[in-house]
Order: sequence, then structure tokens, then C-alpha cells
Amino acid sequence: MDLNYYPYPSRRTVMVGKRGAVATSQPQAALAGMEMLLAGGNAADAALAMAIALTVLEPTSNGIGSDAFALIWDGKLHGLNASGPSPSQLEPSAFEGMQEIPARGWLPVTVPGAPASWRAVSERFGKLPFERLFEPAIRYAEEGFAVSPVTARGWGRSAETFLKMSGPEHRAFNEVFFPGGRGPRAGEVWRSPGHAATLREIASSHAESFYRGALAQKTAEFAAATGGWLTQADLAAYEPEWVEPISAQYGGLELHEIPPNGQGIAALMALKILGGFDMARAAHDPVEYLHLQIEAMKLAFADAQAEVTDPRHMRVSSAQLLDETYLSGRRRLIGDTAHAAEAGIPKGGTVYLCAADGELMVSFIQSNYMGFGAGVLVPGTGISLQNRGAGFVLEPGHPNRYAPAKRPFHTIIPGFLTRGGKPLGPFGVMGGHMQPQGHLQVVLGLEDMGLNPQAVLDAPRWQWVKGKQVMLEPSVPQHVVQGLIDRGHQVVIQPEAGLFGRGQIILRQGEILFAGSEPRADGQALAW
Repeated sequence: MDLNYYPYPSRRTVMVGKRGAVATSQPQAALAGMEMLLAGGNAADAALAMAIALTVLEPTSNGIGSDAFALIWDGKLHGLNASGPSPSQLEPSAFEGMQEIPARGWLPVTVPGAPASWRAVSERFGKLPFERLFEPAIRYAEEGFAVSPVTARGWGRSAETFLKMSGPEHRAFNEVFFPGGRGPRAGEVWRSPGHAATLREIASSHAESFYRGALAQKTAEFAAATGGWLTQADLAAYEPEWVEPISAQYGGLELHEIPPNGQGIAALMALKILGGFDMARAAHDPVEYLHLQIEAMKLAFADAQAEVTDPRHMRVSSAQLLDETYLSGRRRLIGDTAHAAEAGIPKGGTVYLCAADGELMVSFIQSNYMGFGAGVLVPGTGISLQNRGAGFVLEPGHPNRYAPAKRPFHTIIPGFLTRGGKPLGPFGVMGGHMQPQGHLQVVLGLEDMGLNPQAVLDAPRWQWVKGKQVMLEPSVPQHVVQGLIDRGHQVVIQPEAGLFGRGQIILRQGEILFAGSEPRADGQALAW
């Protein structure tokens, strides 16, 4: 790949280094990661410091009450599923008469997995003391930080949604995040003393307080007082799960994902469907090339939305969904014109980060959901709770139908790339329904187009929405737009860059690390 070749408008060039690299959606979080590397920590320490700092720096997308997933290479690839289940006492009868699970309030709240993920990764892979990883985040929360432009924009747009929610479960949330009736503007300083105090307690107790101590008690008591179902028993029972990653090969690249309950399998299915076409030939015809990608993604999404849930409740296995004979049949459904396939449309609200050093590579993703999540904050703590339960469906007989103590279909997916079994590095593209589509487009850009890590993030993107509808960025050439329309795609030119995901990537070649950060976000890649 040519590191001086940037065929698309970019504000950034690829970062290069030898000893370590970090990349995430907030420059100040990237600095927190680099701070750990400079202090003698490794990539796991850097990744966790970034993840913890992002709960302060980007509360519009994640928080202490988030879920998390990770892929970590230390000579072998390890997967961590730190998504939480629904409350054990919340019965399906609570949703009687509803068509879908509400997006806000206590009903969609599931057990948060992020603090447990921090402890699990630190204990298994970290070098620095656990408490050290929290220092930058505590500093940002206590002393305040200047809010970055893209985050401030999302914060301000969320005000209308959350300020009209006046129940007692929402009061503390609005007081913390919308003081004076609005979110902070770009460049304004925001502080959260409650957040700092909670992070100190999580650090000193190694997250034990969050699940079995004083913080767990505060969360459960607030839930009981305001109509929630989360209990101390739910929190105490929680443990994240180390899992075996799943993968698919495309050309010379292998893409690795976390298995269900995440949607990473959709990216793998789409890649395997495309592997049966002559994509090298198709790449010379950009209309054909995009058409095949969109159609393969539709088929993969339709299956993922129909089957993926907590693996204990799935009707089919990951191996069956990735079976070549099955996917060959799906491939034959793709013709020269657009077809309509249906899938749900999950909303975003996620941060992605990655880190690498001489020994470790970490792909880590952390999220509330739909932006700020449930709009529920435990008073005095800064613990903003996710609304991942909105990922369940209420359709009778569906494997992802709501049930107590069950993990929902999950949108967040870290990615990892190898070539010939050797590590290339971590990457991710956050953003709800866009995530597997972003993974697919990054892999194709690297393998088919030979793009460098920054250029592959700069490249114009598409997003299939539903039916035959597909969104394209304005930078997609007009002849390509017209060609897709001629094939029956319902094209929408979408100038809102945030709808096309926000990615980070670190790749290794020899002893050199190359890092890129999404131009659609406030992000930053650093290498040394």
C-alpha cells in the first residue's frame, strides 16, 4: 500500500510508529491511552484508559453503565463478551400491549458489563495497577474538559429528546447532562464530580463495588424507588464471558468477529457471499462493485436479524449461518437489480478504540445505545445506564424475543484482521446498523483497493437502510449514483457524515505500526 496515496479528501495522514499506537474517537482519550504507554504500560492498559476516559469525554455514546466487547491478540486471538442480560425479575407481561420495547426509561435497561470488562482485561493482560488506568478519566471529570465539536453537536441534538422526559428516573440524568436546559456547546467546559467519585470507587474496589458493594446498592435502590427492575442480585450474578472468535476469509485477509449475541456475523456472511464473485473484475466497474456489496449485505442482515440473539436461545449455530453450502444458495439470489430484504434498523451510540504495542493488539468497543442510552442516571454517581434491552423483539416465537436474564441482539462489534494467520491489527466502525457494513467496506478497501489505514477510513461510504433504500455520501461520484438508481436501488444522498459510522484502525507491517482515525468524528490516532 502507498502511504502517500490519499485518493479522497482528508484532513489527516496515516500515523506511523514503532513502539506503540492508539486510536479513538476523542483526542483527549487518545492522550489517556498514550499516557499509559509512556508510563510503561502495554496496549491493554492503553485501551482501558481510553475506554474509561471516554465515559467522561463522550457521554453521548457511552458511560459507566455501558456494555463492552473486545478482541485481544497476544499470539492468539481472544474474545470477550461483556454484554449484560435483562433483569431477572422483569417478566414479558410488563410489555403487554406494546409493539416494541420502549427506547427510554427502565424497561430497556440491562445489566451493565463495561466495568467488569475493564477488570477482566486488566487482570489477564495489563501491566499497570488497575487504579492507574482511571487517573486521566478522573482528572477530566473533576477538573473539566473542553467538549469537542462533533460530540457537542450530538449532545445538543439530544436535548429535545431527553428534556421532555420528566419522570423521577430521568431527573438526575437531565440535571447532570443538560444543566440549564441544554447541552454544552463546542469548546465549553463540562464537569461531572459524581462521575469522578464513582470512577475512584470502581478503581479502588476493582469494580467490586459496582456489582456487589455500595454502588450496586445505590443502583438497585434507585431502581426500586423509580419503577426499575435491576436488582442487587442481578448485578452480583454478572460476569463477562471469554469467547472463541468467529472468522471468514476474503482474498488474503481473515476478518475476525465476536460470535453472537453480536451482529459481527453479518459482516462475515456478507464477505463469504462476495467471495463467490469475481470481485477483482467487479472493482473495475464501481456500479457493479457497490451493487454486489449492497445485495450481499442485505442477505446477511436478513439472516442476522432473524436468528441472532443470546446463543443459548438461538435456533441455528454460527457455523450453520457461515456454512458455505448455505451461503452459496444465498449468493444465487443476487441478480443485476436491487431486491428488497428486510432487517431491523438499530440506532447508534457507541465508542470504538484500539491500541497496539510490540506484544499486544487490542480491539475494544463500548456503548450505551441510541446515544445517551436509557436516560436514567443513578443520582450522585454519574452512572448513566444503557438501553440495550431495546434490541429485543416482542414477536412470539422469535429467538430474540424478550425474556428475563437473557442477552439481547447486540449491535457493537470490534474487528480484527489477520493475513495467513499472522496479526495485521484491530479496527472497528461504530454506529448501530452501520457497523457490519463498515467492517465490510474496510476489508474490501484494504484487500481490493490496496488502501492505507487512513485512506480506507476516508473512502466514501454507503449504508443499506431497508428494502431497496441505500444512503450514499455526497462524495460518491454521480455516475455511480445514477448507475445504482438504474439497477433499482432507491438512493438517498445523505450529507450527515455521522450516519456512516466512525472508525479507527491500527495495522502492523513488520515492526512498524500504521494508525488511522475516522474523519467523520473528533477522533485521533497517535503512534510513537
